[in-house]
Amino acid sequence: MTAPPKPKTPKPAKDHLKVIATNRKATHDFHIHERLEAGLVLVGSEVKSLRDAKVTLADGWVEIKKGQAYLHGIQINEYQQATRWNHDVERIRKLLMHKREIEKLGTKVSIKGYTLIPLQLYFKGSRVKVELALVTNKQHHDKRQTKREADDKREMDRAMKSKNRQS
Repeated sequence: MTAPPKPKTPKPAKDHLKVIATNRKATHDFHIHERLEAGLVLVGSEVKSLRDAKVTLADGWVEIKKGQAYLHGIQINEYQQATRWNHDVERIRKLLMHKREIEKLGTKVSIKGYTLIPLQLYFKGSRVKVELALVTNKQHHDKRQTKREADDKREMDRAMKSKNRQS
């Protein structure tokens, strides 16, 4: 007698996103003008560390130099089991983007006040992707206005919720 065949476990879809880290300070500190996706060149121990979500995006920024884009300032912690073949925690990582995209972003970043920062790091299928944003810095009064708008929206939602309960 043969055993019945085991049911196959479904593989994650190619579009399936698993978010590793988000830069929550970015929406508070910057006006976001444009968003785009890029791949990352990583070594094996970095991918293993990312699967454990040991990364910090808060101080990250992108530099465009000689037709290439590089991600600076993100920290991917060392993977404990990698021993002596571990990666450098704060190394500069190359971004994978089309040449036209890099040239377009290079001209936008050269304009005073614009910067490219990472918003999110995630797995798309088995690949690691980073969501980048073209941003400008918020002034102090802009931050206050954004907070005031969020508070007003929260108050309106509370009022609508209490009104719906009474009906």
